[in-house]
Amino acid sequence: MKKQQIYFVLFCIMIAWGFNVIMTKLLVAEFAPVTMTSFRILTAAASVFIVLFLLKKVRWLTKKEFLYVFISALFNVVGHHYFLSIGLSKTSASNGGLILGMGPLLTTILAILFLGSIVTVTRALGIVLGLTGVAFIVLEGNGSIHGVSIGDLYVFFAILSQAASFILIKKISKTLDPRLMTGYMLLIGSVILFAISAFLEPNGLQTMTKGSPSIWAVFFTSAIVATALGHMLYNYAIGKVGAAEASIFINLNPFFALIGAVLFLGEKIKMAQIVGFLFILFGVILGSGAFEELKRHSKRKHQIGA
Repeated sequence: MKKQQIYFVLFCIMIAWGFNVIMTKLLVAEFAPVTMTSFRILTAAASVFIVLFLLKKVRWLTKKEFLYVFISALFNVVGHHYFLSIGLSKTSASNGGLILGMGPLLTTILAILFLGSIVTVTRALGIVLGLTGVAFIVLEGNGSIHGVSIGDLYVFFAILSQAASFILIKKISKTLDPRLMTGYMLLIGSVILFAISAFLEPNGLQTMTKGSPSIWAVFFTSAIVATALGHMLYNYAIGKVGAAEASIFINLNPFFALIGAVLFLGEKIKMAQIVGFLFILFGVILGSGAFEELKRHSKRKHQIGA
């Protein structure tokens, strides 16, 4: 798969993940958060393994692979989803959204520290533009950042956990198919989250016996489309283009979450949000390396023509 195709796949994943913010809010309001999350991720794991079985990609992990996958699951599934579900219930949407927008920056820093990645001036500018766009969107509602709360810290731990997992995924993806790794990560993470929910939410299972057909439709859409296919394809993209480049696209999440709010909650888009999206768009083009690759392609074409 060419880089341009991978970028398009990442763009589609961000649409699913942005809409998943709305779906998650609906699910958390209906079910016990951690218990629901464990079942949603278990459903996603089952979906991934069904796809991999059809593709004949299922195999047992080696001891070394299992260790990497287990640690990645702790960060990418358990840490990220636990801290995110708890954090967003204790902080404002503006603060939470802005902190989540730090993902690409944290991933880039970790990639420099552990993978030896080089960040050019163009990509650094893209990161700045992307974060600026996120700020425009998530701060539009309140106009300022409130004091840091325990919820802010939880959300920061969530995005830091996810960024750390991307570095591990890049390392292990050299020997293990990222899609198979995703399935095992989701399976391991769901089991651990269920154990946590049994301790924190004794009545969590009772809440899962309720819910209308529409809310269960949201549950399975979130689990299969956003979590299963989304994470499977995203981890595949990390293995192909690198953690820093793939993570830049996360800046698109707030915009698509906004679109989801307009479609499902009747909110209106304001000028500041449009400006924010433009910043994000140019941030993705520059920060992902797409602009640099286009320049190199144009230069090679010019040299061949000469």
